[in-house]
Amino acid sequence: MGSSKSLAELFDTFEREAFRLETLDDYSKSGSTDAYQAFLAGESQPDDYNDAWVEELLSHTSTGKRVYRVHILSRPLTPYLRFELGWGYRKNATGGEEFFILDTTDKPNPLEGVEDFWLFDETAPVVMHYDETGAISGRETVPESRAQEFINYRDTALAHAEPFPEWWAKYGE
Repeated sequence: MGSSKSLAELFDTFEREAFRLETLDDYSKSGSTDAYQAFLAGESQPDDYNDAWVEELLSHTSTGKRVYRVHILSRPLTPYLRFELGWGYRKNATGGEEFFILDTTDKPNPLEGVEDFWLFDETAPVVMHYDETGAISGRETVPESRAQEFINYRDTALAHAEPFPEWWAKYGE
């Protein structure tokens, strides 16, 4: 994979797996703002919430590709995290996406200082930059020569995380 591919191109062309590390407590300025406002207002989740992403996920997972992520967080959950986990993760799981939680409430963060990223097929890391409000401020496709660094971040995250369904059963709302 060339390092000049956009995030969308990488999603269209990955062959085995797409991994995402999430480190923020609030992504409300990065999309789904209407749904987040509905959640905050106490409305019930629309049946068609995130349908386009679920279809995208199914186009990959139905052919044996893996899409999975680890979210580093601590309790109590921010309103945004309650929304993201309660509406987003539970819906997106129907498309075959796998979620893991690295809960740092009672333990240190083993990836302190690591920014959000996607890693495609263990060869194409894309670092996600956010401003202080949680809005996406840029993406940086990292040279493949640094891929091992991101594989190590992924492996560390997974080693310290637990599957979302088990975590949600204990701490979800």
